[in-house]
Amino acid sequence: MPNTVREEMEDRHLGRRQFMRRSVAGVALAGSSSAALGADSGARPRRTGKREGTVRTEADVLVVGGGTAGTIAAIQAARAGAKTALVERGTQLGGTATTGGVSFPGLFDAWGKQIIAGIGWELVKRAVELDKGTLPDFSQVPARHWQNQVHVNQFVYALLAEEACVEAGVTVAYYESPLSVEQTVDGWLVDTVGPGTYRRVTCQQIIDCTGGASVVGMLGLPRLRDSETQPGSLLYKLGGVHPVGRGQLEQLYVHGADSSTSVTLTEANLNGRRLLLKKLRGQKDTSRLVHMQPETAHRETYRIRGETVITVEDYTSGRVFDDAVCYAFYPVDLHTPSGVKPKPLARGTVPTIGLRALVPKGSRDIMVAGRCVSSDRLANSGLRVQASCMAMGQAAGAAAALAAQRKTTPIEVPLEDIRELLRHHGAIVPSA
Repeated sequence: MPNTVREEMEDRHLGRRQFMRRSVAGVALAGSSSAALGADSGARPRRTGKREGTVRTEADVLVVGGGTAGTIAAIQAARAGAKTALVERGTQLGGTATTGGVSFPGLFDAWGKQIIAGIGWELVKRAVELDKGTLPDFSQVPARHWQNQVHVNQFVYALLAEEACVEAGVTVAYYESPLSVEQTVDGWLVDTVGPGTYRRVTCQQIIDCTGGASVVGMLGLPRLRDSETQPGSLLYKLGGVHPVGRGQLEQLYVHGADSSTSVTLTEANLNGRRLLLKKLRGQKDTSRLVHMQPETAHRETYRIRGETVITVEDYTSGRVFDDAVCYAFYPVDLHTPSGVKPKPLARGTVPTIGLRALVPKGSRDIMVAGRCVSSDRLANSGLRVQASCMAMGQAAGAAAALAAQRKTTPIEVPLEDIRELLRHHGAIVPSA
């Protein structure tokens, strides 16, 4: 492993009970401040330990994060018959494709044929059709990879993603984030908080789709991160109008962008908007700002150390893992302060993703999906794109649903059963 990679090993000696005490102490401290303000204003102080109106949710599968991967994971788990809950910190589903504004998902094809389908493709296709757009011809191998990416109306996609979750029976909770996570003899006890809401979720399986494996980090399981990370991007449009669903937005690099905490998210947004304002003030023509995404889109933070780590050699050679559950396809695409120079894969090469790369090392009953997949940095630069994240989300949703129904852990579910369920729901599964 390169020296630039460090493994985050949070102190296991604290134990989960101490972790829970620390979490509750944080809430009590915040409550104490509120009580003090109330006393100053003449209001009657309230007990901070009392939680009125707690929302209790029982689920087989809890998906944390409703972005590119999490939306698909939740729909798949619910369609497979699992009682599914989805917690999302933001206002809508879709993540990078909607809130981030990178509504240009790819790649669903490689070398003249479609290699990723299933639920993610279903939503993308429906969004394009409803918006009266056009789909690429996957039988044609383009001169440049991005020419087969799909232009999607971000607003239509968000609507359809939400509709699909509701129709599948997913319990969707916006504006909430995990406060504490505890493993029990029956599964998991997860407390989430949002404005005016304290939710207690009991579930058997968790799928961490937070982008940076936040839940995995809360549990003290190993994560990987390099000393340098790829810049984020704030997307916007100057001049004319933005043809939603027909073209790409302009972007500004936000160096040091980090989605790990509310503090770093705030910093990334402040920096991105400051740069855009500087650009706007420096315009020599009369171009107007006609569109700006509400937050910076992120490319890289933490990755898990899984039961398998996908290396750049695995990726560029098209290794077919013995537990492969989906394909991926994109150039090695590492963004740096000076820009990006994609390194295309050799003709005919189509990488795969194994189930064990979605399972944190040494864990039970928790998986990840999306850009936090277990991989080295160069492999991750190709794996992190939207079509691959959708495929990972569907694979994790299928495995978690079967594990919950069979009272076992995902890695112990027969692989062929997972593949069969994925095929039943339209996914394309690698074969040896």
